[in-house]
Amino acid sequence: MNEKKKVLVIGGGHGGLFTALDLAGSADVTLVSDTDHFCFRPLLYEYLSGEVEAWHIAPDYKELFGDEINFVFGAVETVDLQNQTVKVSTRQNLFDYDALVLAVGGVTNFWNVAGAEDFALPFRDIADADELRNQMTRALDKVSPTLAPQDAREKLTFAVVGGGASGVELATKMSDLLTDAFRRRGLKGEPHVSLLEMSNQIVPGMGEDIRSYVEKTLLDKHIDVHLQTEVLEVKPHGIICEHNGKQTEIETVATVWTAGVKVNPLVEKLNLAKDKDGLILVNQTLQVKDFDNVFALGDIAKVEEVAPILAGTAQLANQESALAAHNIRAFFDGKDLKTKPFEELGEALSLGTHNAAVLVAGNVIGGALARDARFALYTSRLPTWHHRLKVGA
Repeated sequence: MNEKKKVLVIGGGHGGLFTALDLAGSADVTLVSDTDHFCFRPLLYEYLSGEVEAWHIAPDYKELFGDEINFVFGAVETVDLQNQTVKVSTRQNLFDYDALVLAVGGVTNFWNVAGAEDFALPFRDIADADELRNQMTRALDKVSPTLAPQDAREKLTFAVVGGGASGVELATKMSDLLTDAFRRRGLKGEPHVSLLEMSNQIVPGMGEDIRSYVEKTLLDKHIDVHLQTEVLEVKPHGIICEHNGKQTEIETVATVWTAGVKVNPLVEKLNLAKDKDGLILVNQTLQVKDFDNVFALGDIAKVEEVAPILAGTAQLANQESALAAHNIRAFFDGKDLKTKPFEELGEALSLGTHNAAVLVAGNVIGGALARDARFALYTSRLPTWHHRLKVGA
């Protein structure tokens, strides 16, 4: 009986996890991650608002894998591409492989803004959402029902940096949560959420119809939108920004950073062909140049002919994982590897606790119906049928 080929997957985000799950049973699969759980980021906003529980969207890898996939917790220290071995911080032995999948994802890009890494909150995992919720609660606890509306507004000012999809989804969710808390606590006035974006439009890259709906929603929720605004410095309780050459300081309870990701530090250490941004160059089969048994996908890989709107999204990582798994099997079997155009499957934005915008066949659907459709869509994409069954999706 032929021994199963060894596949080593580095990174347990969307791309790495779903590649590993797809290959389970057909190969000896090991996944290495420096966290012990997956995080389904499209529903992280719903976790912040309490619409889902942590275990729904952040199941432990060991729970997902059972006996079908080996899980190794630890940071990858070295990757020897010539000898096909990997060193993990928590293990003495080297891990060898027949095929390697690089899917470590990106890390928050603070763009070297002064104070940002120290004082701005990222929003990429359960712990980030917990910290933001705690800061919101502590700020609310300091506001007395007797406080004047303007004073209450000043004490409940939050800034979200980055006006892409993540920033919009987070700002609208925060606005709804804070507004609801104001009403329940009998506070006067309303909270204040500011959204800052460097470009001249919100959700850049998305279509005009969905952008118009987003802009109207932001206006209805009284979220202040600052376009063509650069953040120069983040302080413990404020930011300094610049618009049209004029600098302004905004006092905040907290600043949340959703202004993009950069290449994972591990990728910087790998001697592989990369583009000007440090992304690993891969061909249409997702194979890395000069290494036929190494595949890269997700935030760290540059695939030609991918629509900009798809870059860095969960839906692209999911499509890439299916292709990577297919091609790894084909590579082991000596068959031709396939290429597949990656498709934009539609857009779905959460816009608060009771609203969303979904683009279907060129038409924008909004409101509670869109919210329910988006929620159903994403819960159906949680990993493994067993986990979805437990969640009730």
